[in-house]
Amino acid sequence: MRNRRSLTRSPAGALQRGMSLIEIIIVIVLIGAVLAFVGSRVLGGKDRGDYNIAKAQVQTLAGKVESFQMDTGRLPSALDELVTQPGDTSGWLGPYAKAAELKDPWGHPIEYRAPGESGPFDLVVLGKDGKVGGTSVDADIKYE
Repeated sequence: MRNRRSLTRSPAGALQRGMSLIEIIIVIVLIGAVLAFVGSRVLGGKDRGDYNIAKAQVQTLAGKVESFQMDTGRLPSALDELVTQPGDTSGWLGPYAKAAELKDPWGHPIEYRAPGESGPFDLVVLGKDGKVGGTSVDADIKYE
């Protein structure tokens, strides 16, 4: 009797089967959707982080322009004067900045205007797209 039982299949074993092709496709689509959602959140976070870095960079660079002005008695005519001493300036105690600090996190040069529209000078980062205007991470950042 014992041998006979071992040769017969149990009812539960007969009902077990593998996953169908449709079930596998559904699982793959769900995994892809989750990865797409997570990927967009991660990449969007980098853009927001770069935008916040640019905001801080404008404030820091403005302080360096003001240090240049206190030491030399005038505003720089271009941001390059923060990196290398201009020939016609006395009292220069720089370098006040590194060349890499004159570009935003997206690699665009930071715009500098002296005199500025609302103050002695303007510093402007044009956002991720590098164009005037825009919204979100493409919006302009101005020193005020």
